[in-house]
Parts: sequence; structure tokens; C-alpha cells
Amino acid sequence: MSGTLYTAETPDDVKNAKGLHLLTHSTGNGQALQIFLEELGAAYGLKWTTTFINIFANVQKEEWYLRLNPNGRIPVLIDNRQNPPFVIHESSAELLYLVNSVDKEHMFSFEDERENSEMLQWLFFWHGSATPYLGQFFHFTRLAPDKIDYAINRFRNESMRIYGVLELRLSGKYLGEPRDFLAGNGKGKYSVADIKAWPWAQYWEPAGFTKQEMDQFPHLLRWIDRIAQRPAVQIGIGSKYKQEASSL
Repeated sequence: MSGTLYTAETPDDVKNAKGLHLLTHSTGNGQALQIFLEELGAAYGLKWTTTFINIFANVQKEEWYLRLNPNGRIPVLIDNRQNPPFVIHESSAELLYLVNSVDKEHMFSFEDERENSEMLQWLFFWHGSATPYLGQFFHFTRLAPDKIDYAINRFRNESMRIYGVLELRLSGKYLGEPRDFLAGNGKGKYSVADIKAWPWAQYWEPAGFTKQEMDQFPHLLRWIDRIAQRPAVQIGIGSKYKQEASSL
């Protein structure tokens, strides 16, 4: 298997890696894995290695990378503890793989079936209903060569709606009690549902939303600030993951 997984073009630090190896760029999806690995490192002593992928140079579209992820996106997680090495793509699938293989004490997940279902619901909501709209809004406002009002307005409105969904959940408007986190009984517990959503949600100002617009979501803003205080989060979005590998 490894003979077809890697080629002569595969960087040495990828094909020679031991244990868990992350291929990432510090975007919202990459940061979710970076943060969770840092959390697991602090909680369980987990070790891993990292390759930084320059997505602006389309490294993720090169053949050696497409062997790992035919979708040509970051992040990718390779578990070299398995024989042959096991590759996981899609950030939510990677988070759940780490939950199942590392988080044995459910420090960032749930043992209770219903609480676990809540975590999965919010994880899938963010993966399927939030990141596509937020990503498209950022593209059409910041990267597109032509400013298309219809696209900008559509994705702005949908992004604001998504923020409103989080506000409804965290405010407890329909359940009678404000929440600290997205999933779990009572005020909830910090889990991979929060880890998945936070890197995207906290990026509201660079994405182009104003403070006046966001002030209608006070519980969301407090949730953003609450999670930002965690040391693993600060490391996961910090300078450790913002260097550019010379060969990539």
C-alpha cells in the first residue's frame, strides 16, 4: 500500500514520518486540526509531526498530494501507527478519528449517547451548512477578481444566518438557559463541535463583518472569547503553524 501511497515526488518529511503526521495550512479547517492536536498533546501527551502546505502555490493539487486526498484540500492526517499507513481527509472526519483513537477519557467528546449525538449534530451542521457559506463569502469579498453584488450579498446573508443559529443555541432562547459550549447537558462542555466551528466563527472581522453587525450576537461573541483563552487554541492558530516550509 505504501508503495502506491507515496512516490518519488512525495516530500521526505511526509513519507518518512512516524506516528501521526498532519499536512496543513493555517486556514479555518487547518486550524481545527491544529487546535485539537494541541489539546490532545496537552491532555494526553500526544506527539505528531507536521508538514506545511502552501495552498497559494497549489501544492495540494500536485499528484503526490492527490494520492493522499483526491479532493486536493487541506488538512490531511496520516496515521503511520497503522500498517499500512492510514490516511484521513475531511477535517470533521479527522477530528472524529482522533476522538476515537486518542480521546479515550472523553475530555473533548462524550460517552453519553445523547450528548455524543448533540456533538455530532453541531459538528455536521458546521461542516455542511456553515463553512461553505463563510468560505464563499470570504472568496467573493476578498479574492474574486470581479465584485459580484449578488454573490456577495447572498453569502453575506447566509453567513449572518449561520451566526444567528449559533446565537440561538448559545443564548438558550428556546431552552431557558444560556450555554457555554455547543454540545452537552446543561451549559455544555468544550468538545470537537466547538473546535470545528471556532476557527471560522472567530474570523468575522477579517472576513468583512462589522462590530455593529456582530453585536446582535452577544452570546456568540462571548463564546468566541471564551475559547480564545485556551492555551492550546492560542498555539493552534499561532506562529507555530504560520511558517512556510521551504520545499513546499
